[in-house]
Amino acid sequence: MVAILGAGIAGIAAGYHLSQRGIEHTIFEKNSSWGGLCDNFSIGEGFLFDKFVHLSFTKSEVVKNLFQNNTAFYSHKPESSNYYKNLWLKHPVQNNLAPLSIDEKIRIIEDFVAKPTLNTIQNYEDWLLVQFGTYFKEHFPEKYTYKYWTLPSKELSTDWLGSRISIPSLEVLLRGAFEVQEKNFYYAQEMRYPQQGGYKSFLNTMATNSSIKTQKEVALIDPIHKKITFADGSETNYEKLISSLPLPEIVKIIKDAPKSILEAGEKLLSTSGQLVSIGFNRPDIPKHLWFYIYDEDILPARAYSPSLKSPYNVPKGKSSLQFETYFSKKKPKQLSGDSLVNHIIEKGIQMKLWELNDIAITDYREEKYANVVFDFNRKSNVALIQDYLRTVAIISIGRFGEWDYFWSDQSLLSGFKGANIIGNR
Repeated sequence: MVAILGAGIAGIAAGYHLSQRGIEHTIFEKNSSWGGLCDNFSIGEGFLFDKFVHLSFTKSEVVKNLFQNNTAFYSHKPESSNYYKNLWLKHPVQNNLAPLSIDEKIRIIEDFVAKPTLNTIQNYEDWLLVQFGTYFKEHFPEKYTYKYWTLPSKELSTDWLGSRISIPSLEVLLRGAFEVQEKNFYYAQEMRYPQQGGYKSFLNTMATNSSIKTQKEVALIDPIHKKITFADGSETNYEKLISSLPLPEIVKIIKDAPKSILEAGEKLLSTSGQLVSIGFNRPDIPKHLWFYIYDEDILPARAYSPSLKSPYNVPKGKSSLQFETYFSKKKPKQLSGDSLVNHIIEKGIQMKLWELNDIAITDYREEKYANVVFDFNRKSNVALIQDYLRTVAIISIGRFGEWDYFWSDQSLLSGFKGANIIGNR
């Protein structure tokens, strides 16, 4: 039997791929439902929220076909916005400077023209300076970097960037400063979302074809005797083992894991997320599918609207927003619980998003693992842990199993890759 630890998208994908090959497996999930960060929850009478913002813009035909064969979906244009000093700027900001004051646009353009040339890019700060100059870097990506990654840009590497940030030419920058741009400069042209059941509905067929046992938190893995002990005291034996558990967690539950591996796990940095979900008693509160917030005195980094993603995410005549705030070992949370909820309500009123009597219901919750942080400790410690896992025959998959900046389609394909390793042995 193949044991798969974690029923997030990577674990579900691994189980599905094994089932397609007729290989017996069981997925063990510590929570009461499957889905991981792709799971959702309901509050009140019919307000459905995903765990963080999820929209599919995959270019993989394999993933596209899997998703579209699971459920009917809505197709959205990826039009988002940015809130900055009482202004709303289309995303990405660097291509859409028109709403800014003349003085601020002049500062950005002057610095963009005079941006430095560096022979060696040593960190994300260097990269930002070379691309945009000082003023834009300090007022936009630097502010957001600390809110989202919980580190300043000088402490981040650049091996996560890929094509995630638009880099305008001087002409594009100037056009966006002088007039509102109709063109979409985002790295995707379409985003898909299930009509009903939240983002995890894209995974329904894969989950149905897998054997999943929930409320089975792993307490100990004995790789010598190929035995797993669960927190409820039960045990199971396995022939092969695939894990999507976060690397810092799995090394702590492997019997007799070396001290150097445990220390490597401690050095890995990730963000945790605070989710404040708000249901409104009006249908027209959200104006943007999602938006980013640069102001430092507003704690969330970004927000999205479940009701704009799908009207089935809210009761008829209602709407909703969810705000994401991040913290880590490097940046403790400033507020939590009702204090953060009240902070967001007050700031939303100041931002002219809603009035107090528009709010029907609120919810606060936290997720321990939100994103992998690409500090300079990541690469060497990930390699050390993954080498060790291979010696104890554990295949590690998914965002936190490979400890990488994976979108949902990349996590799914990581699960397939792990299952292929099993199938080819």
